[in-house]
Amino acid sequence: MTGFRRGVRLGIDVGRARVGVAKCDPDGMLATPVETVPRDDASIARVVALAQEHDAVEIAVGLPISLSGADTPSTADAREFAQALAEASRLPVRLVDERLSTVSAHSALRGSGKTQRQSRRIVDQVAAVVLLQQALDVEKNTGRPPGTPVPPAQEPA
Repeated sequence: MTGFRRGVRLGIDVGRARVGVAKCDPDGMLATPVETVPRDDASIARVVALAQEHDAVEIAVGLPISLSGADTPSTADAREFAQALAEASRLPVRLVDERLSTVSAHSALRGSGKTQRQSRRIVDQVAAVVLLQQALDVEKNTGRPPGTPVPPAQEPA
């Protein structure tokens, strides 16, 4: 675990209708679900409030890219959400490859006996857990922060 930066992190799975939120403990041992936030004009403010409530030191936003590594229709949306989150929270925000996180979330929920309809309200949280756990594992295994940082907004000159 050399090079692991201690502190609570939030994992964010950005969707068109909902935003899944997960968090980890300060030692990055386990990612757990927090909340599903409706995707509307208050989404950013709610995620910022959750970051403050949990004393987060960083936010990992899932970047939906295709298996080949190309952008998907949701990629620009996730980038815009991450940028708005970085500006509103003043916390470090990192874009983390989330390939297969939603697929893994659906699979885990099916494996636990949940139907697609029963899963709808929590699948975004589970996807956020999957992407955050993957990000934590990458940092623990490599000693480097996962993904790419979202640059802070430039102040007008």
